[in-house]
Amino acid sequence: MHLHTDTDDDHLLTLLKEGSEFALTNIYKKYWQRLYTSSNAILRDGQACEDIIQEIFLKLWLNRQDIQIRVSLSAYLFAAVRYEVYRQIKSGRVREDIFDHVCERIQAGPDYNDLEYKELNTKISEIVEQLPDKCRAVYKLSREQHLSHKQIAVQLNISTKTVENHLTKALNSLRFSLGQVLTLELMMLLMKR
Repeated sequence: MHLHTDTDDDHLLTLLKEGSEFALTNIYKKYWQRLYTSSNAILRDGQACEDIIQEIFLKLWLNRQDIQIRVSLSAYLFAAVRYEVYRQIKSGRVREDIFDHVCERIQAGPDYNDLEYKELNTKISEIVEQLPDKCRAVYKLSREQHLSHKQIAVQLNISTKTVENHLTKALNSLRFSLGQVLTLELMMLLMKR
């Protein structure tokens, strides 16, 4: 039985509120993969994403009688995932390279024409420009010219360990500064379906 429309979702929600495990199973089958893909695009942590989705479906089941869905079931589930991803990032329970990954997606995305993306890219550029000279040079060679640590070390006549230290310092600055602006709205942008 393939269920695709909002009418089908409304029917499944009605059954869910009546305690139908069939409805929960069908909602899960219908949305699990898309929710996982969306959250993993940001977190890049399969286990964390699975945990988030399991938690959302558990809450959906436990709160089935009281749940108020004012838009579509799809919009509700994706909003719940965005919120949980945001909460994970805000709490710091994410992989160390999450902010680097977010920066790369924003900077490398020629298809991201949203004003919000452009503003965020400008913010990243401002942060990078405020880095100390050598640190900024290392970051740009790594992220803009995609040079390896060894290539950067040779070009700047420094050790690879110094390159790593400068990159760590640059990413820490980005993490700290972006942490101030990485809002739920940004998560919504990055997780657009």
